[in-house]
Amino acid sequence: MKLDILAITAHPDDVELCCAGTLLSQIALGKTVGIIDLTRGELGTRGTPEGRIQEGKNAATILGVSVRENVGLADGFFRNDEEHQKAIIPFIRKYQPDIVITNSIDDRHPDHGRGGKLVSDSCFYSGLRMVKTYDALGNEQEAWRPRQVFHAVQDRYIKPDFVVDITAFHDQKIEAVRAFKSQFHIPEYRGEGEPQSYISTPEFLEFIIARAREMGHAVGVTFGEGFTNARMLGVKDLSVFI
Repeated sequence: MKLDILAITAHPDDVELCCAGTLLSQIALGKTVGIIDLTRGELGTRGTPEGRIQEGKNAATILGVSVRENVGLADGFFRNDEEHQKAIIPFIRKYQPDIVITNSIDDRHPDHGRGGKLVSDSCFYSGLRMVKTYDALGNEQEAWRPRQVFHAVQDRYIKPDFVVDITAFHDQKIEAVRAFKSQFHIPEYRGEGEPQSYISTPEFLEFIIARAREMGHAVGVTFGEGFTNARMLGVKDLSVFI
């Protein structure tokens, strides 16, 4: 299955927090979209790895993505090296996305910046035919390099290179975020003996909404999601701009 867009991020729920509205907007335009989580988020303060996988499936249903897979890297301890790049490259070659969206280039959580760099480098090496990888049946995969890699702005503010208007999809984005009941402030969730975490407070969800308003305000819409990219963007039609 070839995908138009593949979001590859460190933890289950990263996609929902930083680029779910963008994915929804592109699906509405007829694009095929998938999600790859690098880890199961097993170091999370709340919930369980198994629970977060199920929450991710629930969120994927809300988003309407074509596929969601998990690489199974070690939460908190993955590195940007040959071993980990070769764990990610098979997914890139399997789905042959034109665009990859990944974590912020720098963020509060160390996994985000490291994950963003790991994915970006993996996208480059995926385009080298001398880097050999194999599919589940043992067949050698063809080299594939996405046309663009975009880094979503997450917790820390980074001035975006561009902002996507997600106004029509913001409510659905928040619904997908709330699918991770163990992680965020969901009043009906009762985690036995689980402590409060940075992201489980009511204020954090308010911040997520405020960040979307901030990004939207910058381009004259109600809600937006911001991205940076390493490569210069080019357009053929000036009408793509808001």
